[in-house]
Amino acid sequence: MTRNIYTGKVITLNVDTVPLPNGVTVDLETIRHPGASAVVPVKDDGTVVLIRQFRHAAGGFIYEIPAGKLAPGEDPLQCAARELEEEVGYRAASFELLSSIFTAPGFADEVIHVYKATGLAKGHQHLDRDEVLDVIEMPLSEAIANIENGTIRDAKTIVGLQAVYIKTQRR
Repeated sequence: MTRNIYTGKVITLNVDTVPLPNGVTVDLETIRHPGASAVVPVKDDGTVVLIRQFRHAAGGFIYEIPAGKLAPGEDPLQCAARELEEEVGYRAASFELLSSIFTAPGFADEVIHVYKATGLAKGHQHLDRDEVLDVIEMPLSEAIANIENGTIRDAKTIVGLQAVYIKTQRR
């Protein structure tokens, strides 16, 4: 049984009565989210393009890779391409899926599809009304150092940057 508590423009909060594999039945609060795509833009010289975005829930500005919510029926790759241009003003010649990750599987069903984008060319940035951000470019090695020193704390960004870094080390 599912009881809807709240439906907003980004999430739905339900209380689900769930029989667990051990035979116990419990009520679980579950956040339903349509999913998202995120992209690590990598320039030809190995520089990565990040954003420093205001996030109210995080208490201020944080470093992230470009990302956005999937529109109903939208392909994750199309979402990644759209968000890349909207947020940082680049188009990409190619995309590679790095991983599809659960953000908080203890209480949410959100999956973020994380891509690497290469063959970047200038497009047109067009931010949404609620997006307050700066575009930041840095060498991949500096981004990895910023994960290690705690400057970059966003999970999807850490996953994406580390996946790109590992792939570059294998060459």
